[in-house]
Amino acid sequence: MMAGKENKPSKLDRFKIANARRLRKDSTDAEARLWRHLWRIPIEGTHFRRQVPIGRYFADFACHQIGLIIELDGSQHTENAARRYDEERTVYLASQGYHVIRFWNHEVLSELEAVLDTIFAIVQERLTLIAEAHDFHPTPDLRSDPPPQGEGEEN
Repeated sequence: MMAGKENKPSKLDRFKIANARRLRKDSTDAEARLWRHLWRIPIEGTHFRRQVPIGRYFADFACHQIGLIIELDGSQHTENAARRYDEERTVYLASQGYHVIRFWNHEVLSELEAVLDTIFAIVQERLTLIAEAHDFHPTPDLRSDPPPQGEGEEN
């Protein structure tokens, strides 16, 4: 490998970056509104990004720390082909460790507080699951009572 080339993004990476930038710039009204309000979810250890490339897909909003993706859907997602595509996409994202939640654009535009409350509850749930997974340890609790005096000693 030549020095300096190892960090150079591939053509595909450059394409994904350019596409993500375009999607951010051309966001829907619902995406722009949710993005302006996601910071209101006051949970330490979460950081949402928008239009995140994951595999061959772009997630509307993703929080890698807790494996959560938020998708906003317009009326075109009611069509059969779009529903099949969304299902395929969700299966792939789940295989990558993400939990996908979906809201309709009109929900974000007309019921923002309810959407934020739902996201907040799911974020808390995901954080709890992660904390429980990290607290599990297969060895016994080292803070248990010490063995009684004399056990294990030779006479």
